Amino acid sequence: MVRQLDYHEMRAVFTRFQAAEPEPKGELEHVNAFTLVVAVALSAQATDIGVNKATRALFAIADTPAKMLALGEEALTGHIKTIGLYRNKARNVIKLSQILVDQYGGEVPSSRAALQSLPGVGRKTANVVLNMWFHQPAQAVDTHIFRVGNRSGICPGRDVDVVERAIEDNVPAEFQHHAHHWLILHGRYICTARKPKCGICPISEWCLYEEKTE
Repeated sequence: MVRQLDYHEMRAVFTRFQAAEPEPKGELEHVNAFTLVVAVALSAQATDIGVNKATRALFAIADTPAKMLALGEEALTGHIKTIGLYRNKARNVIKLSQILVDQYGGEVPSSRAALQSLPGVGRKTANVVLNMWFHQPAQAVDTHIFRVGNRSGICPGRDVDVVERAIEDNVPAEFQHHAHHWLILHGRYICTARKPKCGICPISEWCLYEEKTE
């Protein structure tokens, strides 16, 4: 396994990320905490672009748990049928909407444990919501972050939990809030899976990846 970048290298990397994009944003469209939960849950094994196309009309008419329940599972399924695993996801969205109404007064809870108790909401989804909506320094590790972390030495680890801890333990505190967004965007557009664009990489001088491209 590649070594972990040291403190000074980490500061240099994230200073460079910050200079390039001071306020990185997630690409899933949402209007409130509930629609963010739904959008992230729908994005499993799907692209953000595909989810956004499906949810624009949906969120215009069902942007609260109560409205989603009023819409119903059959109509919801019609809205999201272009997304992978849409039937199971529709069932989960209806179930989590009912729980939010019954147990949380229609509000999205702000603790990881409560979020993970919702159907279809795993640790990654919970961390996205905690970070993006509640502004907690939670790190949602997806395939992009796992790849970037292990290639570069920013946050190497054998599984997503180890990578998540590596970010939390080693990224300087002032960069924690935006760390996962910078890493996701870097993996999506620069450090791509098949042919990373090392020639235009802003952090190439610190990256430990041995098979750099031009």
